[in-house]
Amino acid sequence: MDTEFDILIIGSGAGGGTVASALSPLCADGARIAVLEWGPHFKDEEFTGGELEMAQKLFFESGAITNRDQTLTVACARGYGGSTLAYTGTSIEVPQRSVDHWNVPGLTIADLVPRMRHYKAQNNVHELSDEDINENNQLFAAGCRALGYSVKKFPVNIKGCKGSGMCNMGCPNGAKQGTNRVQLPAAEAAGVQVITNCRVHRILPHEVEAEVAPSPYGHPSAWPAGRYRLHAKVIVVAAGTMHSSALMAHSRLPVSLPALGRYFTCHPALTLIAQHDHPFLNYYGFPKTYYCDDFEEQDDYILETCMYFPFTTAKSLAGFGAEHSALMADFRRLQMILVLVSDQAEEGNRITPDADGNPVLHYTLSERTLDALVDSQRIAAKIFFAGGAARVHAPAADRFLIDKADSDQVDQLIDRRHLKLGKISIASAHPMGGCRIGTDPKNSVTNDRGKVHGLDWLYVADGSLFPGSSGVNPYVTIMALADRVAEGIRDRWRAGELR
Repeated sequence: MDTEFDILIIGSGAGGGTVASALSPLCADGARIAVLEWGPHFKDEEFTGGELEMAQKLFFESGAITNRDQTLTVACARGYGGSTLAYTGTSIEVPQRSVDHWNVPGLTIADLVPRMRHYKAQNNVHELSDEDINENNQLFAAGCRALGYSVKKFPVNIKGCKGSGMCNMGCPNGAKQGTNRVQLPAAEAAGVQVITNCRVHRILPHEVEAEVAPSPYGHPSAWPAGRYRLHAKVIVVAAGTMHSSALMAHSRLPVSLPALGRYFTCHPALTLIAQHDHPFLNYYGFPKTYYCDDFEEQDDYILETCMYFPFTTAKSLAGFGAEHSALMADFRRLQMILVLVSDQAEEGNRITPDADGNPVLHYTLSERTLDALVDSQRIAAKIFFAGGAARVHAPAADRFLIDKADSDQVDQLIDRRHLKLGKISIASAHPMGGCRIGTDPKNSVTNDRGKVHGLDWLYVADGSLFPGSSGVNPYVTIMALADRVAEGIRDRWRAGELR
């Protein structure tokens, strides 16, 4: 097989898949392009919906990469399509206030919006009709409206959804329109090679050291197992936020990048659970339909509908024993709300590599973030009760369940002093930063087009580019930024620089 390429792309998710698709027309002009994906290309029948099985197949560390003090877990997937395989499909445009806060010259909302909308159209992003919304979601909307809060529908990237509710475990029906369904097949049809089961160990000037390993899952890799040294005029790192920084730091690049791995953010989140007096349709149907962003600008958080699987639900409950068991046994009567906090980009929150190049997360939950996690629980509890819940479980409450009779005391019962870090499940599925865009190499890693400072052959194109939190699900923002990266590379190719 060929080991000489014009462009190598490391990763196939929202970033890598987008770059592959956007650059694929260059193949007709003679460009040799390959995508190197660590995970397998899963077969449709392998998305079984088995919670523990799919967690082990799909996710790094089974979906629980932890920070050093074990107060936070981060989920990121691997496979043909990256984390677009394993998220619920929410596709919100980054708000102008986030881009303004990033304050990067050359990066504007006016530039990002048409790119986001292009990929939303490509991936069939739309809002669900009211008749397709299940009771778990309807109860959230009813509670918000009863309290006078706004409630909005999530735009989602689905086509032919059968409502199995397995979005986070990989869609068993092929309905979710991630890069595995849209961008990667289009890129391959145009001539891009996609090499699965291929881990990149190190990046060197114009080359990578990679290894293809056999996998018990998925279609066979296009290449036989073994170690490879691949050469390219341009390398695009899109391994996902957790792994791009670690890989680049492990590679010891020939430039000083003091901000590499730093300014990590992740939207820390908690799941709250309410118990109703009657069973209702909760785990069938699309799990994430509504959100409330009334508190985003002033208080740093949004509230979302969600419905998780039994194991994930069990770990989300604070405490253990008889109360825990009884609530889990009542699964058909449970409603869920996710509270998601926009954390601040801080230099000390960073990713470093271990001896094998795997990411090590150094992240401390700030006082501001912890306050937001507590206040958001109070609002979520009020929404639950306003929607008819009989009891509410909040991780920062002074008791396992708050009864409806005590609903007027929610502000006192849910308090910061009851938030026991390390004993509650604070989780993230939106890692961002580490290779942030900027103009100053002292506090950024790339320019506004994703080119690494001081290196004309190395680019980054994934969520690690974010200068700070996006404030919303980062999916279409990643695609828009990756499109900018691809545009810059395409312009260089057409100008003859890369031939």
